[in-house]
Amino acid sequence: MRDDDPRLPTSPGFWRSPLRGTWFTSVLGLVLLVGVTVLFVTGLVSYAAYNPDLAPVNDQTPDKGILGFYLFSWPTNPYWLYRVTQGLHVTLGIVLIPVLLAKLWSVVPKLFTLPPARSLAHALERVSLLLLVGGGLFEFTTGVLNVQLDYVFPGSFYPLHFYGAWVFFAAFLAHAALKTPTALRAVRERRRHQDEGDEGELATPRPDAPTVSRRGALWFTGGASLLLLVMTAGQSIGGVWRRTALLAPHGGADPGSGPNGFQINKTAAYAGIDAQETGPEAWRLVVTGRDGRTVRLSRAELLRLPLHSAALPIACVEGWSTADQWWRGVRLRDLAALVGYDTDPPDVLVESVQRHGAFRRAALRANQVADPRSLLALQVNGEDLSPDHGYPARVIVPAAPGVLNTKWVARMTFGDL
Repeated sequence: MRDDDPRLPTSPGFWRSPLRGTWFTSVLGLVLLVGVTVLFVTGLVSYAAYNPDLAPVNDQTPDKGILGFYLFSWPTNPYWLYRVTQGLHVTLGIVLIPVLLAKLWSVVPKLFTLPPARSLAHALERVSLLLLVGGGLFEFTTGVLNVQLDYVFPGSFYPLHFYGAWVFFAAFLAHAALKTPTALRAVRERRRHQDEGDEGELATPRPDAPTVSRRGALWFTGGASLLLLVMTAGQSIGGVWRRTALLAPHGGADPGSGPNGFQINKTAAYAGIDAQETGPEAWRLVVTGRDGRTVRLSRAELLRLPLHSAALPIACVEGWSTADQWWRGVRLRDLAALVGYDTDPPDVLVESVQRHGAFRRAALRANQVADPRSLLALQVNGEDLSPDHGYPARVIVPAAPGVLNTKWVARMTFGDL
């Protein structure tokens, strides 16, 4: 068969939808230009929130090299910072899926264009497109699977999604530099790009009869994105809106009822927590500090220390978050004072009773320890912590990702990490 045989995808006549055209593709591309940029920035912000250059236990990407150039000490103000940035990252990522798929559909004939490379410059452009399409599909797929707690790719989500984001965004920037002027020009001159007008090289030479206009197709895409927004955003907004988050693993009714009736990520049973280990007879908090000074505290002894309260949410990398919960416990800086750090508390390594799994150990920066709202929480909403919420004690720190708010705490080591 010849390359121009309409039965082959390499032939322009094979692709007969009258919707494809420069204006249609340009509108989708400009939406993605803004949306993907916000996704990339909020993704990097999420990475910084883990304090990956503080200690090896926090660093899921030890070979990042210069890709960690922007890292900064994660703040504790505003206390809802991570809840907003990560909620935006996950929700926007899901909302953009229809736009991404529509954009790929609109340009798919170009992927089959022959010859595959007319020149060196054209070959480089095709390679960048391969990285762009492949990277985009990989990033969106891994992100959605992680949000749904059904991550199936080999290897850890954190490094794969991180390095994949850099590859995808580099190709995205190269493509944007080449195509944005054309897209802006096409949108400005939209009167010349009416539904049945001339649409350049993206238009099929043998169009089928239209069943919907290009603007109608854009409205359909926007409607799909709006539907995904309604079915996802509630996991970050909380309250009654959580019931609308049907696509979110934590979007249904709150687990249980009463003071401990709010979302969890990892149950005590899932983490393998033995009730005997956390019982009052066996459990002791081991706190180590300056010059090896160590104290061992039972839960009853912790309750006799000065207790403080803070209203803070829990926000996780999957995009879900709780409303503010009222936590009560011992300030982290007061625990540091018990082991020799009366002023300027240092970093701390927190270790859980949990023996296996990611982030069973986590490091917190000195500014997080020093914040008066950072607690070793013993109670929540006026009641003792439930086993699923970290009984006998858990860390709660303003603006920190949920995995750094270690549950079932067994040991805390203060000092330079």
